[in-house]
Amino acid sequence: MSEIKILDKHFKISLSADIIQERIKGMAQQINTELAGKDVVFVVILNGAFVFASDLYKRINLESKISFLKLASYEGTSSTGRIKQLIGLNEVLKDKTVVVIEDIVDTGHTLDTILKQLGGFEPAEIRIASLLFKPESFLYNYKIDYLGFSIPNDFIVGYGLDYDGYGRNLDSIYTIYNP
Repeated sequence: MSEIKILDKHFKISLSADIIQERIKGMAQQINTELAGKDVVFVVILNGAFVFASDLYKRINLESKISFLKLASYEGTSSTGRIKQLIGLNEVLKDKTVVVIEDIVDTGHTLDTILKQLGGFEPAEIRIASLLFKPESFLYNYKIDYLGFSIPNDFIVGYGLDYDGYGRNLDSIYTIYNP
């Protein structure tokens, strides 16, 4: 499908499933080479990164662990706009190489919060793997060690990314447009 409609919005394909899978294969090879011999824990940021993490992790040949975490930013029924804590992290990270797996890095606020909190667990090092990166929006100086694609600052869906909860199941990535 080159064009789709989700709820009231129209989207056109920007990254096909084949292109995504080929890039993930390359990212996995880089990780396997660079982190060989290290004690590695992959930390997947939910919800969006679960599809990318699954495909990436299937190609990892290291003896490693994987854990999932979600960020809490709600008080009652409203978002505070501030990320308060990590929920679900149950791995020991002390002296380990941690690879944070993100679906997309845009402003970097979420990533900044994650990195600061993970640093408190005293890992040997923290690396970042992100399928997508919006350099025009990024407000920090963190290095993304394993990057899939740099993309424009457009709204996208598919491959784990959603519009109001819909579209995560698409195997390609689509960009919003006005027909």
